[in-house]
Amino acid sequence: MEKISVLASGGLDSSVLIAKLAAGAEVYPIYVRCGFAWEEMELEGLQSFLDALQNRNVRPTTVLSAPASALYGDHWSVTGARVPAADEPDENTYLPGRNILLISLAAIWCSTHTISRIAIGSLGGNPFPDATAEFFDTFARVLSTGLGHEVRIEAPLRGFHKEDLIKQFKELPLELTLTCMDPKGGSQHCGQCNKCFERQQAFRKAGVADRTQYAEQPPR
Repeated sequence: MEKISVLASGGLDSSVLIAKLAAGAEVYPIYVRCGFAWEEMELEGLQSFLDALQNRNVRPTTVLSAPASALYGDHWSVTGARVPAADEPDENTYLPGRNILLISLAAIWCSTHTISRIAIGSLGGNPFPDATAEFFDTFARVLSTGLGHEVRIEAPLRGFHKEDLIKQFKELPLELTLTCMDPKGGSQHCGQCNKCFERQQAFRKAGVADRTQYAEQPPR
């Protein structure tokens, strides 16, 4: 069975990607700690989802570290303050170069574990420069050259929007995933941030009941 690593955040997109790929491959989830405010609760959500998934093709999560506080300074992602609200544009949620950090560490790990494929849960419509097909192809060539090991970066969900994922994979325990920039105790969604609003809207568009626990209901 072919091996593939998946950059796992505990969010809905990457969790669905793990389940999708595990139907025909040996999946190695990789979580990268960067010092962001939500990481402990993301890891809890990821583990809860994988425990509920109970798929033998999914291997234990590998946790790597790339502290980014020196890069981001007092950015909201590090401090947890002034988190982009539901009514703010998507560009306010951008973390410069985050995919570069995540993919780089995953590629190094893969080069020492005889794995060539790295999958990332980037969806269709992602507007950021480190989530384009051109970037993935170019970066894969650079990493392959620098590591002396074939690296392939895949984004199997680029043909999907979040509501498409929810509709197609509604039988999965999606309520255990965490897509929030300011989670509360018990891995509960804050209900007020940009990502919580996006999540709730996607469930509504999909026509699927949202079993997510929100500390407050996002504005409609």
